[in-house]
Amino acid sequence: MKAYIFPGQGSQFVGMGKDLHQNYSLAKEYFDVAGNILGFDIAQIMFEGTPEELAQTKVTQPAVFIHSVVMAMCMKQFKPDMVAGHSLGEFSALVASQALSFEEGLSLVHKRALAMQEACELAPSSMAAVLGLEDAIIEDICEKTPGVVVAANYNCPGQLVISGEIKALEAACESLKQAGAKRALILPVGGGFHSPMMESAAEKLKEAIFQSQFKAPICPIYQNVSQKAETDPQAIQDNLVAQLTSAVKWTQSIQQMILDGATSFTEVGPGKALSGMVKKINSEVEVHSAEI
Repeated sequence: MKAYIFPGQGSQFVGMGKDLHQNYSLAKEYFDVAGNILGFDIAQIMFEGTPEELAQTKVTQPAVFIHSVVMAMCMKQFKPDMVAGHSLGEFSALVASQALSFEEGLSLVHKRALAMQEACELAPSSMAAVLGLEDAIIEDICEKTPGVVVAANYNCPGQLVISGEIKALEAACESLKQAGAKRALILPVGGGFHSPMMESAAEKLKEAIFQSQFKAPICPIYQNVSQKAETDPQAIQDNLVAQLTSAVKWTQSIQQMILDGATSFTEVGPGKALSGMVKKINSEVEVHSAEI
C-alpha cells in the first residue's frame, strides 16, 4: 500500500515552488489564488525573498502548505492508500486527500500561523532537540522539571523535540545532558509549539476549524494526535484543534501505518526530512521523494 507524507514548518527554503510555478499552469493558478487569500505576494517571498522573511511563522506555514499541495496536484500518479502530515503537514494531507478544499485549507493554515505567532508573543517559549535518549527518560525529566516543558515531537527513535517555557526548557536540557543525551540543544524556532504554551492559539483556531467544510477523505489520514487511521470529519476536526497543544506522535503514526499495510512512503513537499525519519523508524520500507 502506498502512503504519502507531508512535511511541516522547518522544511522551507528560498526558491521553493519556483519550478512548479514556471512549468505547470495549474500551479501558477493556485499560487495566484493563494496570494488573493493571504493578501500578499507569497510567491515572491517563496521564490526570491530572504531566509529571514520566509522563516516568519505567518509566511512559513502557508508557504510549506502551498508547495506541498500544489506538488501533489501536479503529480501524474497521486493515488494514496493513506496519508499523514507532520504538524502543519496534516493540513496539506487533508487537502491532498480531498477532505478540505485548497482555499479552506490555506485559510485555516493562515489563521493557525497568525494565532501561533500571537501566542509566541504572549510569553517567551521555544523548543529543543534531544538526541540519544529513550523517550521515557525524556518524558520523566520533563515531568520533574519546574515550569512548562513537555515532549512535543516524537520524530524517530532517538530523536525527540521538547517544548515549553524558556527557563524550564534550559533546565530540562541540562538535566537531559546529565542523563546521557548526546545533544539537548534549543532550536531557533518562534516559540513553544505543541505544548500548553499554544492554548490561546488553539482557542482561536477552534472556531475557524468547526466553521470550515470538512468531508470524509478519499483515504485514511493518520493524525498526529490519535496516531491511527481517521476518516470521520468530526474526529479529524477534534484532532486538529488538539494538535496545537499536543505532541506530534510521528514515530507512532508511521509504525501504525506500517502495521496497517503501508509498504512505501512518498514525501510530498520541500525537503527530505520526513524520508530520513521514516527510514530510522523502519529501514525495510521503501521511501521516495515525490516525482512530477
